[in-house]
Amino acid sequence: KIERTNDNTFIVHPDFGKHSGTIIFCHGLGDSSDGFSSIAESLNELMPHIKFILPTANSIPVTLNNGMRMPAWYDIVGLDITAESCDGIDSSAQRIIQLIEKEVENGIPYSRIVLGGFSQGAALSLYIGYQLPSDKKLGGLIVLSGYLPSASTFKLTTGLESIPVLHCHGTSDPVVKFDWAKKSEEFIKSKGATNYELKSYNRVVHTITPEIITDVTTFLSTYLPTITNKLKSPLEMSIKELKESIKNAGLSNKAFGFTEKKEFIDLLIDY
Repeated sequence: KIERTNDNTFIVHPDFGKHSGTIIFCHGLGDSSDGFSSIAESLNELMPHIKFILPTANSIPVTLNNGMRMPAWYDIVGLDITAESCDGIDSSAQRIIQLIEKEVENGIPYSRIVLGGFSQGAALSLYIGYQLPSDKKLGGLIVLSGYLPSASTFKLTTGLESIPVLHCHGTSDPVVKFDWAKKSEEFIKSKGATNYELKSYNRVVHTITPEIITDVTTFLSTYLPTITNKLKSPLEMSIKELKESIKNAGLSNKAFGFTEKKEFIDLLIDY
């Protein structure tokens, strides 16, 4: 159920046959996938149909920290968002997009994938989620203590204006100022966004609180609910429908070499 890859990506797999949604969550500056792993495991207990993917950024020199190397999605020049060069953000974006595409290849539609993160990872999620092609509209974005990076190059893709966004931000955040959150919200809405919610948390600093986790859980339950549609009987399915159902159930390996329709039907009925 728990997997850690060679590049330190932490994955919480759903129970067998239950996977119907995925969240990709990006950590903050200097952190790793470990920073959110326990929360991901807890959320998976509540929502066993969701797969959690937590990648770890490559270590790069960070100008803000005197060139010290640390896990970062892009370079940060200073504590003023208008001063950011965001060098490296596009290569990090491509890495996250590859994770999204892999989920789609495995049968999870874009509408059942949520992208999110904390701090710099939240910023990366905003940067990616609103600028994907219009036919790759995600199910939602979760922005925890984040902001919009590289605003001067930002172009909201036509057709993605209604992506649901939950932006949670403490009013006493000394790292990513709440004012940055407000300015990001206003800027993105000025570009056409229609479903952007900024929630403030009084006296909360740069952290994730139980109240924020509760709001994240509600958001995921709303936009990645358990799929309860009644399945058509295998006896009524076409070959194409049988193969698709077998793929979604994670039974492709067991169906390898099948040539007769009855074989596919029997496999699904047994399942």
